[in-house]
Parts: sequence; structure tokens; C-alpha cells
Amino acid sequence: MARIAIVGGNGLTARHLISRLSGRGDEVVATIRDAAQSAAIVALGAKPVVLDLERSSVEDYAEAFRGSEAVVFAAGVGGSGGDVDVVDRQGSVKSVDAAKAAGVTRFVQISAIGSSGGTPPSLTGPFWEAYYAAKRAGDAYLRDSGLQWTILEPGALTEELATDGIELGVNVSSEPISRADVAATVAAVLDEPASSGFTWELVGGEASVVDAVRRAAGL
Repeated sequence: MARIAIVGGNGLTARHLISRLSGRGDEVVATIRDAAQSAAIVALGAKPVVLDLERSSVEDYAEAFRGSEAVVFAAGVGGSGGDVDVVDRQGSVKSVDAAKAAGVTRFVQISAIGSSGGTPPSLTGPFWEAYYAAKRAGDAYLRDSGLQWTILEPGALTEELATDGIELGVNVSSEPISRADVAATVAAVLDEPASSGFTWELVGGEASVVDAVRRAAGL
């Protein structure tokens, strides 16, 4: 059993991750912005901690992270029109700094496909340009942090059930992937120390999650 802290715990993908981790016996701490979300997070099996990426301090997050084996950054504004710089860049940076302050060395970040390359041509306009700029900056800060990091770049997300079929690597296909399979991949990455130090695109595919993670890590 491990203790895992999740930033952005009320997000749709994070909810799948909470259910998966708590279901296998892990202790999960999930940061949420609104206390009204607490009951739903408890029902999924996590301990909610009310924190705000804009207003809460690094020390606030470090306090929530202490005693954890890993931090998962699952926050993001997506297409909601929120402040991408505050959430996707500054929020990531704050979480990385908090993990270091708390003595947590493992950090998994859910980014977006194209973050390490170019913005997908299907996503145009000022919002998406700002979104990808924030994601790239947050990812770059994590890579330079000295933590044992892994960055996952999921493709188009669906609400389908988990299939245990993914493609993981660089220059992958354009298949969509369910949030449930993204959560399964995060869990598998947390279980595999050799996955540290990699940035992987993540889409639907034919390989099982565990096999895909091991293969991508060179095992």
C-alpha cells in the first residue's frame, strides 16, 4: 500500500485514478478547490484537502503531500476557458516545489498530447496557444526539478470504460483514449520505477497497460 497525493482531485480523470488507487488499497489524498466536492471525493475512497492553486501556498501543498510516496498532477483547465497560466503552469510549478519541500521524490504529471512538440493542428486560436505554452513550461520545470518524474501526454479523451489497450511512446497514432485508461496508465507508471525520466504520448491501442509501460521504459 502506498500513499499517493493527487492535485486536481475533482477532475474527471483524477476521479478514475482515485477509484483505481483506493480500490487496490492505496491511501489517496486529493486536493480540491471547493469543500462542496468533499463528499464525492470521500465516496471514491480519498481524503479531500481543500486547496487552491492560485491562492494556497507551496507550504500548504507541501503539508498535504507529506508522507506520500508520490504526487500526481492531474489539474488542468482543458477547454473550460480558465486561467491556463495559473493552473497549468504556475500550478504545476507550485506542486513540484511543494513535493520537493515535502521530501516526495516521485512525481507524475498528466500533460496533453503535443506538449513536447507542436500544438495539434486541430486546436487553433489564442486559448489553445496559451494552453500549450503553459503545459510546455510546466513540463520543462518538472524535467529540471531533480525529481523522479514521468510526463504523460494523453490524446483526445473519452468517457468510455477502460479497455486495457493503449499505445505509449513518441509520435503515436491519433486514436482517442478513455480517461479510465489514462488513470490505469498513471497507476502502472507509479508501480514501475523504470518509468522515471520519460515523456510519453498516450492514446488508445492494442498493448495492455502494464506491457506498454514496461516496453516504453525499455524493460
